[in-house]
Amino acid sequence: MFFLLNIYYTFCIIFTIFIAVTLLFFLHLIFYSYRIISNMLFAQFLLYVLQLLYYTFYTTPIVLFALLLLYLLQQFYYIFRSRIGVFMHNEYKRWQADGVRNILNTRRVVVVSGARQTGKTTLSRQVIDNLEEYRSLDDSFMLDYALSDPKGFIFNNTGTMVIDEIQKAPKLIPEIKLVVDKDKRPGQFLLTGSANILTLPTISDSLAGRVKYIRLRPLTVGEIMGKKPSFFSRAYEKDFPAIISGYNKEYIINLAFRGGYPEAVAIDNIQQRRVWHNDFINTILMRDLKDIANIRRQNDLQSLVGILASWSSKFMELSQITSALSINKVTLDSYINTLVSMYMYEKVLPWLKTDYERVGRRSKFYATDTGIMASSLGWNPKEVIMNNDRSGKLIETFVFQELAAQVDMDYKYRLFQYRDRLDREIDFLIERDDGALLGIEVKAGHSVSKDDFKSQFWFQENIVKNNNPYIGIIVYSGDRTVPFAENMFAVPTAALWL
Repeated sequence: MFFLLNIYYTFCIIFTIFIAVTLLFFLHLIFYSYRIISNMLFAQFLLYVLQLLYYTFYTTPIVLFALLLLYLLQQFYYIFRSRIGVFMHNEYKRWQADGVRNILNTRRVVVVSGARQTGKTTLSRQVIDNLEEYRSLDDSFMLDYALSDPKGFIFNNTGTMVIDEIQKAPKLIPEIKLVVDKDKRPGQFLLTGSANILTLPTISDSLAGRVKYIRLRPLTVGEIMGKKPSFFSRAYEKDFPAIISGYNKEYIINLAFRGGYPEAVAIDNIQQRRVWHNDFINTILMRDLKDIANIRRQNDLQSLVGILASWSSKFMELSQITSALSINKVTLDSYINTLVSMYMYEKVLPWLKTDYERVGRRSKFYATDTGIMASSLGWNPKEVIMNNDRSGKLIETFVFQELAAQVDMDYKYRLFQYRDRLDREIDFLIERDDGALLGIEVKAGHSVSKDDFKSQFWFQENIVKNNNPYIGIIVYSGDRTVPFAENMFAVPTAALWL
């Protein structure tokens, strides 16, 4: 009888453990993994439950087996979480969605611009519940209609009209201007474009005073994980997490190789993802380019994409590029400006609010997506991890993309960089509207020393004036926040999104 009872109790415990672990694991996977509530904390919770069961039913050896099984499950899930958790969602809530929705209540026209495939159509669906008047100029019929009868094309009395790829039909802009000048109602047009229409020579009419321009970048890690952009507000309060586990150099580089284009993010196989990135580049150069510029030497432009990627996070030497391509500086400038207007690359301006005569005045150059950057250079993650120059360049570009997206979300912040003629350099300077400065340097390694802050100490002591607050941080691949002096911190890179 006692033997049968023991078997019965053992079966009940095994069944209870199995149901509890399975239910909790899948709840975590479905509802929390994309938000990255720490897998460590989640697994610890389950371990505590099983330990409690063990101490309660210590005569049941099966609980020991369950503890071992859960530990192995935790390690497996921790290693492969990027495959089964973070990147399992096809559509992500964009940070800009709420802002666009609010702006449509006050502005007659809103223009959302960003590179092709960044998710502008998805954003439109998130902003407008019923897209009855959605017209894509990628549709040849719609494009012909827009070019032949622009006035009839934009006629709308049902709500907000969404016109996708507006740069393909510049004739629509003056017609939209006439309509919104007569009718002052807000929210009449939501225009999206894969090029910066403010820089396009084909668009001469300005919508100044009638329009709000919004930049949509590739996905940030924060958007993928469902986090709100809060790094700057926390950094100015010196509110950094004490420890963030699981985001070492290898993991960050793998994040960078994925990039932020939604379709590419969902592709787990690195070779297939590289094919997607290269197809994307070819589409931009062979199809979209003709809408905004007259480029005669397509091969040179294709070579330039890779060359510019290799200069990401650096100060470009144009003479070296002109020599490599055998083109003059004027042509090179026009090619670079074209790629910048298509949001493939971006310049970060120097911070010049100082009377220090040796301050540098050159802009710094960055690729706008690390996945495209790595694929265009033919890099391999394992090789990049072992190469300090490549890993430093890739991770700094990755950090730029995270910072720039958060700057776009709050207009009281502006992004600069600093370098003087004595090569004292701060990778990024965030200036708040009250003059407070946040200096950010990027280090790919897992350790930081006080000597790594020397440029920031000098800047704080010699450049910062008028008692403006200055906080200096180094983001690195370690897992702990380490104070090195008052207002000087080494912070895990993952603090940018957690």
